[in-house]
Amino acid sequence: MTDSAVLLARARAQCVAGGVRCAGAEEVAARVFAVQAQDLEAAALGLRARAYGLTRTAVREALEERRTLVRGWFMRGTLHLVPAADVHWLLALYGPRLVSAAARRYRDLGLDEGVYERAERVVVEAVAAHGPLTRAELAGRLARVGVGPDGQAPFHVIRRAALAGLVCHGPLRAGEPTYVALRDWLPPPAGPQPAGDAAVRELVRRYLRGHGPAAPGDFAAWSGLPQGTARRVWPEPAPYGQHADERRRDEQDADERHTDSPGADPPGTDGPGPSPDVRLLPAYDDYWLGWRDRDAAIPRDFVRAVRPGGGQIRAAVTVNGRAAGTWTRPRKGNVQVSMFAEGPDRVAADVTAEAADVARFLQS
Repeated sequence: MTDSAVLLARARAQCVAGGVRCAGAEEVAARVFAVQAQDLEAAALGLRARAYGLTRTAVREALEERRTLVRGWFMRGTLHLVPAADVHWLLALYGPRLVSAAARRYRDLGLDEGVYERAERVVVEAVAAHGPLTRAELAGRLARVGVGPDGQAPFHVIRRAALAGLVCHGPLRAGEPTYVALRDWLPPPAGPQPAGDAAVRELVRRYLRGHGPAAPGDFAAWSGLPQGTARRVWPEPAPYGQHADERRRDEQDADERHTDSPGADPPGTDGPGPSPDVRLLPAYDDYWLGWRDRDAAIPRDFVRAVRPGGGQIRAAVTVNGRAAGTWTRPRKGNVQVSMFAEGPDRVAADVTAEAADVARFLQS
């Protein structure tokens, strides 16, 4: 595959090019598996960019009423939105690893096992008795067992309880996240859950569906798991990072659902190339974090415009999966777009339409 074919295939897998859009938030999560969610509004905008006519209300309903999506610490120890059905096996895979990785930080904060056990009981009993509680509300209770309310100790107690599968993110309250008992928020797993290498193998399968073509090093960069672990379970043969029949089925399904969308010639053909497909991706979108070569979709001269350093990833305009500009939305005002270069009228019109759709979504 040529570089451009790889780029287009990955963008299609991420539902950000080739006319591929989903029917709702749950379908986006089923296809791409995880949406970066350090900033919940940015995560919601990432879902919008991949779906038709999605509303902010529908995202909230998926998280708080249907509870089909859950926000938690998974890949790389970072907050993501994932399908609710996958939460338990992901916690079993990641929880012990992330707790072990944070052991020194716990010690620095004075959270030895004795303190943590008392603090954990406080958190679990509080959310079980009183329902959704904010971090500040839990911090007040934790102060009674020796966990200072200021600083990072309360956060790490709550995070560790979440990694242990005891609590999870609940509904927002006045824009603040709350925490609830996981057993009260989600039903128990419906059947056997993958564990050990089987869980890693399942994670690889889901990753490739939303990111292929990719290699073990890409998976390791995205997942935070050791590259050797990825290699041990990597599917063979997989010449382009995803079994050909699965890729073909995914693309055929997308084309059948979205025949009125801008199309693209199949990777590797000599056609005229894909029609412009413009998306406004939010800050920290997973599209920029899914592979080891994270700048492959950004023109060399504009890498700093999208990734200025210090861990920042700006909201970006993409055309056929390639960064073509950046955008911002002032707290009060319209979306402001800054393109890297002037493009065809069709692209300009689509940028305007996407900007209008962002505004529609934020008001919905």
